[in-house]
Amino acid sequence: MSNACCELIVGGQKSGKSRRGEQLAAAWLTQSPAHRAVLIATARAHDDEMRARIDRHRSDRAARVPAMATVEEPIALAQAIRQHGSAQTLVLVDCLTLWLTNLLMPVNGPTDAMPSVDAAVSDLLDAIKESAGPLVLVGNEIGLGVIPLGREVRAFVDALGRLNQEVAGACDRVTMMVAGLPLTLKEPE
Repeated sequence: MSNACCELIVGGQKSGKSRRGEQLAAAWLTQSPAHRAVLIATARAHDDEMRARIDRHRSDRAARVPAMATVEEPIALAQAIRQHGSAQTLVLVDCLTLWLTNLLMPVNGPTDAMPSVDAAVSDLLDAIKESAGPLVLVGNEIGLGVIPLGREVRAFVDALGRLNQEVAGACDRVTMMVAGLPLTLKEPE
C-alpha cells in the first residue's frame, strides 16, 4: 500500500472485512520502524451482546496487530481521520456502516449537536481526499438481498448504498470480501 492510497473494503457480515483491514495495517507496520497504524472504531456498546462483540474485537485485534493504536469515535469520523492521519500513519476505519447508523439513529434521539448526514458524508469525502497517508475504510454491503419491507430499513439500505458509492469514488482501491477472499473491484490508475 503506497503512502497516499485510500482503500474501501466492503462485504457482508463476517466476510473477512475487518481481518483484511488488519492485515493491511500489519503489513504497513512491517515496512518501516517509522510507520504507525491507528484504528478508528465507530461502534457503540448499546447492549450486552454488543459490549461482548466489541470486547472480542479488541482482544482479537490486540493479538493480530499489537502495535496498532485504537481510537473510539462514533460520530466525528472526518475529524478523527484528520487528527490521527499522517504520511507515516495508516488509518483503519472500522466501520462506515456503524458510523452511518450512529448518525441516522442516535441512541438518545437526534440533537442539535448532531451533524446532518449529508454534511458528515461531505466532510468524510473531503478527509479522504486530503489524507496524507494510507487510509483503509471498512463497510458493509447490505444491498444484495431482498428489498426490506419497512420504510426505515429501506431508507437505511439506500443511504448506505449511496455512502458506499461515494466513498468508492473517492478511494484509489476498492475490495469486496466474500468468504474471506478479497475481490478487487477498483485498482489505482
